[in-house]
Amino acid sequence: MGKLKDKVIIITGAAMGLGYATALEAARNGALLSLIDYNADLLAKAEKTILEQYPDAKILTTVADVSDETAVKKYVDETVKKYGRIDGFYNNAGIEGRQAPMADYDVDIFKKVIDINLLGVYYGMRYIIPVMQKQNYGRIVNVASVGGIRGVLNQTPYVASKHAVSGMTKNAALEYGRDGILTNAIAPGAILTPMVAEAFKQVNPADPKKAEAEYAQANPTKRLGLPEEVGKLVVFLLSEDCSYVNGQTIAIDGGQSNSYGNV
Repeated sequence: MGKLKDKVIIITGAAMGLGYATALEAARNGALLSLIDYNADLLAKAEKTILEQYPDAKILTTVADVSDETAVKKYVDETVKKYGRIDGFYNNAGIEGRQAPMADYDVDIFKKVIDINLLGVYYGMRYIIPVMQKQNYGRIVNVASVGGIRGVLNQTPYVASKHAVSGMTKNAALEYGRDGILTNAIAPGAILTPMVAEAFKQVNPADPKKAEAEYAQANPTKRLGLPEEVGKLVVFLLSEDCSYVNGQTIAIDGGQSNSYGNV
């Protein structure tokens, strides 16, 4: 029996990257899925691929922009209408923005990063927590990133938004733990997702693979992480096995955030 057997799990940013990897792992563990993404084509492709691997999986897909509060309320309502409850929420959707020094950063892009990475996470919690309160049960996993536990050069709005997510996670844990709701965050380092690949293209447009290899040398494991490794951690935090972990931001970065300088 899977860790998430018959648990209703919402995943935002589910069409690719860490959201998709977690959707696959959750399906493998028996979850009833509600998958959210703004890209309709990629979301349909993700659903098709999951069903090819797990034909018995139950999947609801909703196209939504997480920075639109009305759209967030709609995906929550549609999930409850289909499944009757919400057991777990992987609050994953986010963007990096652009890389530029703080004083030179484009203000419109800054606001967009905050709208998606911070307000999008907040809206999801705002509408899902009351559902979980009625059940006296819930698991929430927010995505804080290593940018939520340390600084990252030339990514001020990303770092600001992810630190805020970590803080919001702590507050939710304090406020709703009494309602049977456990709220944690993960802080992935450089995981080989499309978003990270795009970042390496910005660092070295001529040879992004070289930028990737150079970055990996600073990691104690001398490699980058894999999306499925993150998916396994998230499934644990969404499961019954996570019964006394609350308000934590858990790094999954090969230990790199513990180091000062090269290792």
